[in-house]
Formats: sequence, C-alpha cells, structure tokens
Amino acid sequence: MTDDAKPSDDAPQDAQTTFGGTREVDARYALDEAALDRWMRENVEDYAGPLTIRQFKGGQSNPTYELTTPAHAYVLRRKPPGVLLASAHAMDREFTVISALYAQGFPVARPHALCTDDAVIGSMFYVMDRVDGRVFWDLKLPGLQPTARRAIYEAQTDVLAALHSFDPVAIGLGDYGKPGNYFERQVGRWTKQYRASEIDPVPAMDRLIEYLPATLPTQGPTRIVHGDFRLDNLIVAADAPEVRAVLDWELSTLGDPMADFSYMLIGWVLPATMRNGVAGADLEALGIPTMQQTVERYAARTGTDAPRNLDWLLAYNLFRLAAICQGIAGRVRDGTAASAHAVSMAAQVAPLSDAAWAFAKKAGA
Repeated sequence: MTDDAKPSDDAPQDAQTTFGGTREVDARYALDEAALDRWMRENVEDYAGPLTIRQFKGGQSNPTYELTTPAHAYVLRRKPPGVLLASAHAMDREFTVISALYAQGFPVARPHALCTDDAVIGSMFYVMDRVDGRVFWDLKLPGLQPTARRAIYEAQTDVLAALHSFDPVAIGLGDYGKPGNYFERQVGRWTKQYRASEIDPVPAMDRLIEYLPATLPTQGPTRIVHGDFRLDNLIVAADAPEVRAVLDWELSTLGDPMADFSYMLIGWVLPATMRNGVAGADLEALGIPTMQQTVERYAARTGTDAPRNLDWLLAYNLFRLAAICQGIAGRVRDGTAASAHAVSMAAQVAPLSDAAWAFAKKAGA
C-alpha cells in the first residue's frame, strides 16, 4: 500500500498536483541504469533502449518508476531498501497475481518480467507496461460533471465485483493465500505490525485489539482480495469511465471479499476535508452515489446479499488503516519512509483508531 494513499491533510485542490505524474528520481532510490538496461535487454521482449527513467510521485511505499524508450513505456516497481516489516513489499506476489489476472482479461497492466536478484538494482522488482489514462487522487473528483463522477464511481464498484467473481483455483491462484479464518488472520497480522511500529500508546487501538478478535464474523467465500482497493489505485481511460488498470497489489491475497468491499466504503466515512473522503459532502449535487447505493450495486453485480455487519467491517478497516499508518510512523522513525507526506500519514493513527472504535461501539462493543 502506498504511503500517499492514506488519509492526509493536503488541500483537495492540490492533490492532483501533489500526487500525480512523475519527477526526477529521488537520490535515495536511484537505479543503476546500465545494469537495468542489460537486464531489460535479456528479459523484456522487444525492449530496445536508450532508456529514460523518472519516478512517480505517488506509489512510494514501493518506489515506482516510469521507464521510457523511443518505442515503448514501462513501469518498474521495486522493493525499497532498508529494514522492512516481515511480509511487506512482496513484489513477487504482485507479479504473480497480475500475471494470472491479465491472462483472464481483467484490467491490469501487462506484466513483463520479475527480477529476484538484488544485485541488479539493489532489491527485487518487476516490470510491466505503462497504462495511459487518468488517476484520480481526490474522491470528490473536482472539475468533472456530476454524470461523469457517477459513472466513474459505478465503474469502480463494477471492477471490484468482477475481481470477486473469479474462482482463485480456476485461474491458478489456489495457493495464493491460506484458506479460511481470514479476518482472524488479518486482525492478528495488523495487530502484530502495529505493535512492531508502536511509539506512543493509543488507547483506542488497545481497545480494538481486544474487541475485534472476540467478535469475528463468519467467513465468506474465498476470493482474490486486492487489499487496497480505492479510486487512486485505478487508471481510468482518458475519455470514458472505463477502468483500464487496477494498481498496487502489494496487500493482495485470498480472503473474504467483504473485507475488500468494506475497505472501499471507508471513503464515505472519512471527512470530505480529506482528499480521500466524502463524508459531509453534498453527494447528490456532486453526482456521487451514496454508500447504500454502492452497497446495492455491488450486491447486484455479485449476486450476493448486502453485508449486515457493516459497522464491524468499517471498524475493522479503519483499525487496519490505523495500523498501516503506524507502520509508516515506524518507517519515519527508522528513516526508511520514502514519501514526503509520511509524517502527516503517521499523525492519522489516533483519529483513525478513534473512528474505528466509534463504529465498534455501533456494532455492539
């Protein structure tokens, strides 16, 4: 999950400029261009240099680069250097899942090759096609007409429903994650990572760590779970409300699709003063579907019932997001956070955990 994909205090009108596009490569994450060029010639079909490298402003949990040649454009995602949390930044898993989904016609970038040899550029990486289109960094979609906003939101819901329609075994991903006990394992994972990065006590997190494992929901069907499915991880066609690629599969696994869907829904409960929240905004005037309309559309597209435990699911996802932000705080402390916005992300742990506990109380805590 990208550092820049967390709640932030950046003014909404600045989000596109702040996070969109590319910049010169950060000196801390510079690549050995000669070594990369040699590897590309040996591993990427039809590759021919010279190679120009820039770094994307967003996607800095795993530094992400634009590679351009006279005839083609690629994207390289790498595992960052330094001391990292166990199981994080799994570039090989990203490559596995997008390879399987690309073969099914699901909208992901065409994968080219994975490099597990740290000697090439200093860490594991993979290369895929660059997909042209729009990335929206503000959920309120400033500058668009209401009909365009609604169409993009509906496309977002539809592509998540399409992801959850796949039988993992049927597309070669039957061993991509452990079967069963998804929420139990996830609560345990994020509790462990929160504790590993903990700096100051956060009372709401302590209460959630006690409450969530004691109130786990019944396991749903096993599906591919993206883990960070949100609007700014989608590339939308330049001239249509069509999702051309789903990005950032770092947290993907097999699990309960309700975890994925309810994570997408937290945009409706985060305040509209944040770039990735719409709570308090005039949704009707903006043309943005309500949470209930989104729930109904997803249920219709998947042929499933709407979740009856939405408050618990929102509590879980806000807890998870708080734990991720605490991980960023730990990386700030350890000097391995790549994003200039990491400090502000770390500051979100307390408000996110308070919001999570408020939903936990609505769920019966």
